[in-house]
Amino acid sequence: MAREFATCVEYGLSLSKRIYYGKEMTPAATAAMTRSMSAKSSDVDESYFPTAVMAYAVVPEPDMVDNPDVPSYQPYVHGRCEPPALIPLHMHGVAAMEIDCCLDHANVCFSAAWRVHCIKANSKCDVRFAVPMGEQGSLLGVEVEVTGKSYHSQLIEAGDANNEKVSKGGNGQLMRGSTYTFKIPQVEGGSTVSIKVIWSQKLLYHEGQFSLNVPFSFPAFVNPIGKKISKREKILLNVSSGVGKEILCNSTSHALKELRREVGKMGFLYDAEVLTWSTSDFIFSYNVYSKDLFGGVLLQSPFLRDIDDRQMFCFYLFPGNNQSMKAFRKEVIFIIDISGSMKGDPFESAKNGLLSSLQKLNPEDSFNIIAFNTETYLLSPLMEQGNRRSNNKSYPVA
Repeated sequence: MAREFATCVEYGLSLSKRIYYGKEMTPAATAAMTRSMSAKSSDVDESYFPTAVMAYAVVPEPDMVDNPDVPSYQPYVHGRCEPPALIPLHMHGVAAMEIDCCLDHANVCFSAAWRVHCIKANSKCDVRFAVPMGEQGSLLGVEVEVTGKSYHSQLIEAGDANNEKVSKGGNGQLMRGSTYTFKIPQVEGGSTVSIKVIWSQKLLYHEGQFSLNVPFSFPAFVNPIGKKISKREKILLNVSSGVGKEILCNSTSHALKELRREVGKMGFLYDAEVLTWSTSDFIFSYNVYSKDLFGGVLLQSPFLRDIDDRQMFCFYLFPGNNQSMKAFRKEVIFIIDISGSMKGDPFESAKNGLLSSLQKLNPEDSFNIIAFNTETYLLSPLMEQGNRRSNNKSYPVA
């Protein structure tokens, strides 16, 4: 699917050469109407994969490609695009990106606007969005506005999968890694499409340092041709350790200005005027200092205008840096998510981590395992002995 997506974008960029932008611009040569889907995955140019939230015009017929503002003579092209070509839309502004970090978790809110610059006036096409997310990304909500229309995502129960309403709107799917794609139907040429998308992703942790990498790199072909549109980027980053401990910023990809600093909290702002979209991925890293063992539970209320009214919680434990402390006996309960969202690599990683932790338990330690999806499953009604080899027991982890 990823290879097909990249090939469709490559063909879409070729089709976009048909567009005439006025007397001040030299019209490009008519694009060749042939392509090959037989190339190997390794032959596909990685630059055609989305590296930030992107919007594409879905073009089933080459004849519909033209400038909606400056109609021009276009030689008729016979045939259809199978699968449809994807023309990246011109970007007309990133309103803001707000990031809330707490412990190893980040919520990212991104908003932007694109213009359907490549479809004839009075003609319509679907617009496909691609949302690449960071480490273990999970989509939380989407709002899209087109002239006279608005769309939003809605959480559904597994039992509603056969619902007629759901079947008609089921255009969303995971394409590659944590890249989610969906379509907005029948958008008129020349329209402006705005999106607000919220997702969560993990912060990487290594040797006492947290790092955050948010996909935020735009290719040159999203810049409007022949127009200097003022674009303003605004990134607001809030970081909280969850406890009253010192936080130290180590490095960042953007020149952030610190707005406020409290014990255990930091707020940064990046606000700049840019003429082209070529920003690198947003990267931020920081340290949390502690010498004590501590933990707690964080509760988060639903987002504003969240139709699903979803609440989230985070339970955390920090071991600290005090190496003089020694645990003589441990009682450990492992909680494992086995729902459909864990299918594939996430579940294998969780299972390998569980097995590795079990092997490090001492004979005097004890443990239990709770697995959950829509129900909960308990490994044993009592705590089990930590070292399984000592009593020759075997506990399946499937």
